[in-house]
Amino acid sequence: MFSRSGRRNLLIAAACLWVCTATVAQQPGSSQPNSPSQQPTTPSAPGIAGSPAAGMPGVDQPTQPIADQAFVRETMEGDNAQVAMSQLAQQKSSSPDVKQFGQKMVQIHSELNAQLRPAAKQLGVDEPKGPSKKQKQQIARLEALSGPEFDTAYIQAMAKQQQHDLKGFKDEVTAGQSPGVQQAAKEDAPILEQHYQVLQKLAQVHDVTLESEK
Repeated sequence: MFSRSGRRNLLIAAACLWVCTATVAQQPGSSQPNSPSQQPTTPSAPGIAGSPAAGMPGVDQPTQPIADQAFVRETMEGDNAQVAMSQLAQQKSSSPDVKQFGQKMVQIHSELNAQLRPAAKQLGVDEPKGPSKKQKQQIARLEALSGPEFDTAYIQAMAKQQQHDLKGFKDEVTAGQSPGVQQAAKEDAPILEQHYQVLQKLAQVHDVTLESEK
């Protein structure tokens, strides 16, 4: 489980990195992006409070909560998908603000996935090797696009994934059975909401319509 000082240092480091970049508050008709009023912050990772008997030979281990396992697995797959899509944004977008947003998403979701590994291990979850099959199909569609068409599809795809993530985090807060994961979801849900608000501003700048997840 990550200490309070570790979480705080991670958030401070992410904030410092964001001070150095200008992103999504670009005015319509202007080619120069300005700094957004809100900027994504790196989420902290779920931690699992270990039992004193955990890992001891001959001691029966409790059955891990299926819902918590699914939450961790889906979160890691979502991180992998956002990293892959955002790497494409750095290559294929013609807009500086989209490229910069993609760069930050790669960093944040790579770090979050790395921090989730201990939780996945303690819950008995095999780390996903990449995005889900459905997410890979979406990534393949993005690979075929470039320029403004890519920007529109990327923003919409990221919005859908972030909406899904937010719902998962809120569900974990209300129904989670692992106290460590549930508490981390409670702490991180507002940060993911902030990410989505930044993305909404990016969509407004690029005149992209976002649909609510069904």
